[in-house]
Amino acid sequence: MFRSLLARPEVTEVCEIRSTFGLMAFHGGNLERTTDVIAAEVAERTGSSFYGVIQAAPLRQHIPSTLFDPSHSDALGNFVGHVDTVIAIHGYGRDDRFWDVLLGGRNRDLASHIAGHLRDGLPDQYGIVDDLNEIPKDLRGQHRANPVNLPPQTGVQIELPPPIRWNKEATNWSDHEGTPRAPQVAMLIDVLTAAILSWD
Repeated sequence: MFRSLLARPEVTEVCEIRSTFGLMAFHGGNLERTTDVIAAEVAERTGSSFYGVIQAAPLRQHIPSTLFDPSHSDALGNFVGHVDTVIAIHGYGRDDRFWDVLLGGRNRDLASHIAGHLRDGLPDQYGIVDDLNEIPKDLRGQHRANPVNLPPQTGVQIELPPPIRWNKEATNWSDHEGTPRAPQVAMLIDVLTAAILSWD
């Protein structure tokens, strides 16, 4: 499924090698909108490496994270082989979790570090959830085949709800199809940048 996705003309794979800290958005573009923009800008600001799979409209093909196999992509293999710690940016939408930012993945120290920055830096309406027991099982990012867990120090899977990615005034997804950046997206990018730069 991963190989066939990459072969589609609407799909762009991006790999930018910088430091051994990495950011990923492999459900980017028209699928989990705004995630690739956030990951790419935070990576650039922090000198981190970046890997993205970006789908152009109207394509919206979702394949499970565990099927993003580095053996099926030289770019993903190079990325995973270079970084030692990673943050994967995802989007999700559930009525009972409409405002919650979920921090999964197997690097729980990094998850706690990022959660502290998010609580201090985002408006109060966003719930920051880094207790795995409070995160739905299918959004915890614990599977060892999930790319967020492949580097030596594993990483954090950040699931972003719709309100943090939506530009209310423009009535469209922030940074998508020419839509201006929403204030909370700019805030999120600043907070994640600070969290990474202060991570030892």
